[in-house]
Amino acid sequence: MCPNTNCDPYQTNTFMCKCLPGFEPKSPQEWYLREGSRGCVRKPNVSTCHGGEGFVKLARVKVPDTSMASANMSLRLKECARECLRNCSCTAYASADERGLGCLRWYGDLVDTRTFSDVGQEIYIRVDRAELAKYEKSGPLANKGIQAILIVSVDVPLFLIILLVCWFVKKRRKARDRKRRNEFPLSLTSRSNSWRDLPIKEFEEGTTSSDLPLFDLSVVAAATNNFSGANKLGEGGFGSVYKGLLHDGKEIAVKRLAKYSGQGINEFRNEVELIAKLQHRNLVRILGCCIQGREKMLIYEYLPNKSLDSFIFNEPRRSQLDWSTRHNIICGIARGILYLHEDSRLRIIHRDLKASNVLLDASMNPKISDFGMARIFGVDQIEANTNRVVGTYGYMSPEYAMQGLFSVKSDVYSFGVLLLEVITGRKNINFYDESNSSNLVGYVWDLWSEGRALELVDTLMGDSYPEDQVLRCIQIGLLCVQESAMDRPSMSSVVFMLSNDTTLPSPKQPAIILKKSYNSGDPSTSEGSHSINEVTITMLGPQ
Repeated sequence: MCPNTNCDPYQTNTFMCKCLPGFEPKSPQEWYLREGSRGCVRKPNVSTCHGGEGFVKLARVKVPDTSMASANMSLRLKECARECLRNCSCTAYASADERGLGCLRWYGDLVDTRTFSDVGQEIYIRVDRAELAKYEKSGPLANKGIQAILIVSVDVPLFLIILLVCWFVKKRRKARDRKRRNEFPLSLTSRSNSWRDLPIKEFEEGTTSSDLPLFDLSVVAAATNNFSGANKLGEGGFGSVYKGLLHDGKEIAVKRLAKYSGQGINEFRNEVELIAKLQHRNLVRILGCCIQGREKMLIYEYLPNKSLDSFIFNEPRRSQLDWSTRHNIICGIARGILYLHEDSRLRIIHRDLKASNVLLDASMNPKISDFGMARIFGVDQIEANTNRVVGTYGYMSPEYAMQGLFSVKSDVYSFGVLLLEVITGRKNINFYDESNSSNLVGYVWDLWSEGRALELVDTLMGDSYPEDQVLRCIQIGLLCVQESAMDRPSMSSVVFMLSNDTTLPSPKQPAIILKKSYNSGDPSTSEGSHSINEVTITMLGPQ
């Protein structure tokens, strides 16, 4: 969570978080690029200790993490304020509950503060004298002054007021654009700074609220050595990915959409708008995009270890993954999916979770990528239906592959498959074994049912792993791939099970999805109209 920020899950048209009163971004450039993980810090050269400081009230909030707070249920709110003011280390205070009872005082950073539209508590943030004066000016006295100005202005011709407002807005916009160009002279196009300036016909039919920075094509071409083969990191269903180096020394990854790709302007816009609104340490960070002529590109942070599949399905590289690293990868992916499902301001179903869509940074921390097929759900929406089944066979849940039904439980199924692949080092599809199992999920179920689950573990790890923890992860994986979506746990339950030693329920039999025929040379990816004849489901019972 970003320290000293106030995040509003309902403001879909603005950046996710704002600094609390009296604070500013710790890294303004990263903040502008929507990287807010470093949060905000107290503004410099101000005193909040016996220097005329006070408190600013924020209404309708979820109060910060209380691990750094002190509670006293005997104090009233006014007494709480006096106690907090007396201690210079006290950064905020609030009632202990929404009924106004008790006193909570925070010391140090304020973490995980959120604003809601019509529920929540009031919290009082400690600010310096100058900051306090700003908010006092916006109080009742300032309102009287505004009313007086409005009364005097009634006799002024309306068009003069409109003219003045337009001039002011235009001046502010020019100043803002000039500031942005000065801050990012190497990477941003000189012609426009956001989607709103794009003269592209495809975008006229839809709207977008993203202020994502735009990169000029010449900058991207220079960074990738004109998209040379030596810079190519990989190729997917919608285009190629290149490594690039900006003039300021920053490494980037460029996803270049093929000109005649199946991913149209809608999918491209979908990926841009979704990922621009998300920030989590287990999601890949987008830096900007490039749209010129037929070229459509996304610019991401560069992750040196590439994708997870390049490790777990490559024997020499897989040997580098001990159990601690694999477990960290599993838990990181789970946290990233949980953020998409429950903790972000949007409720997002990824729909294409697989090993190649999980990238690894220099410390082998996983980051989920590729949001082109993702869908936004309403707060109360449980599932949706589509006639266009997209995704990857082997990772698709049975209800999605067969009926086009997808939900958060579809992602849970994909995560379960991915978890089992990480533990075994084997692919779910193209699985070959001497047993009668049709794929990896079936093979895992067979051995689990026979009490031989440890035979699944990748032999490259040797014996250097805790058997209890590995068996627990295998059981969690089987819980995630159960045939019925209702039987599968939520991602919040998965994260809890991965980090605790509570007793796990026994998994029910999985459904094994088999692909009968392929529409292209790549059997792993499906895109196009849904057909009930493309897949079959095999029900497995204990052997």
